[in-house]
Amino acid sequence: MNAIRLAIYCLLLGHSSLHSAPPPNVVIFLVDDMGWGDLGCYGNEIIQSPHLDKFATEGIRFTQCYSACGVCSPSRSSILTGRTPYRNGVWRWIPGGHSCHLRESEITFPELLREKGYDTCHVGKWHLNGHFNSTKQPQPDDHGYNHWMATQNNAAPSHKNPKNFVLNGKPMGLLEGYAAPLVAQEGVRWLKEVRDRDKPFLLSVWTHEPHLPIESAEEFMEPYLNIKDEGIRQHHGNITQLDHAFGIVMKALDKLGLQDNTIVFFTSDNGPEGKGNKGRTRGSTGGLRGRKRDSHEGGIRVAGMVRWPDKIMPGSVSDVPVIGSDIFSTVLDVTGIPLPEDRTIDGVSMVPAFDDNPVKRPVPLFWRNHIAPATSHAALRIGDWKLISNVSFDAFQLYQIQTDWKEEHNLASEKPEKLEEMKETFFKVLKGIEAEGPLDWVGQYGQRRVTEKSN
Repeated sequence: MNAIRLAIYCLLLGHSSLHSAPPPNVVIFLVDDMGWGDLGCYGNEIIQSPHLDKFATEGIRFTQCYSACGVCSPSRSSILTGRTPYRNGVWRWIPGGHSCHLRESEITFPELLREKGYDTCHVGKWHLNGHFNSTKQPQPDDHGYNHWMATQNNAAPSHKNPKNFVLNGKPMGLLEGYAAPLVAQEGVRWLKEVRDRDKPFLLSVWTHEPHLPIESAEEFMEPYLNIKDEGIRQHHGNITQLDHAFGIVMKALDKLGLQDNTIVFFTSDNGPEGKGNKGRTRGSTGGLRGRKRDSHEGGIRVAGMVRWPDKIMPGSVSDVPVIGSDIFSTVLDVTGIPLPEDRTIDGVSMVPAFDDNPVKRPVPLFWRNHIAPATSHAALRIGDWKLISNVSFDAFQLYQIQTDWKEEHNLASEKPEKLEEMKETFFKVLKGIEAEGPLDWVGQYGQRRVTEKSN
């Protein structure tokens, strides 16, 4: 049905090919620790997210969108490089001072866009190095951003009045306000006052919300005053706060006349923190199994929406599986930049999925998380089938995701042939990834490189 609607829509609008129009501007809006069920447009009946709910009606909403990992730094690295995290070197979340970082040898889409003549800006959380704002490791400008306002990891001491932001290498000191609106406002300032208006642009807005330490403005908690639990009020207000920040950026695009030639991506880096039953970690998985860190659906299935006027049918919904690493290949596709040929790119272009058509994946969807539960350390998905491995790669679960999206029925014993087929592919993909990955994770958290005995 989507295909028929889109064909009619495009005829009415005089639809042109992807690359015949001027190069599109690109906005990547990434949030932190937001659950698959945290937005109204994904079924939440309590949380108010009016700007994102409206956005869902203006483009396509993916019901099976994934982060590339169940934890933050690896997921972010995959968005920028199109490569699964253990392959690109960011195999873990990165503490301050850690040696792990996004390697300078990796190719990011901001670098490629900048080479093509784009002006580029990053605002918000970075979390792709341990030595932030230091010459010891690459910084946002080394990975393609001309202008950047960022923190190493979380806003500190909380989302309220943060004091750890850096603007183009210069510490900003105490900022008054809340993190998501502050980074959105800096992104808008860049759009209005700083960017080269003779060039197309890339704007990345990576909010800290709703990651701990959560702090929400009173105005965004007001809709939840009838809820007695302060933690719930704070969490829900935090989603409304990031929704407000999203609205700041969208309104600016409209006022500046940039909306029609800008493709906007919205997603999260992983599923919700905590157990969801105390404190401020009250994110919803929408009924999915597991939470942040897990390779079950609740840790990796996230909201995913894209708006591209005249190219994507408004109000489209698709169950085609897509993943954060696909953003890399999609951005290159829509801007006419060839994929790098000297390395494995795991992500593929989402463009066919914009019309609800399947995408072809040379490398299957794959996840591995250094701090996932031992029984769900890694996973592989091909079509409707998902294989989950333990940390020792010798115990497996098998699920048919389309019909069993809550992962309640392990079919490993009932489908031995399918299990062996999936395991064979799993080890093949795993060995290929490890051949490119760094050595510094070996032995960490009980992990090891896969050996022939594992297969």
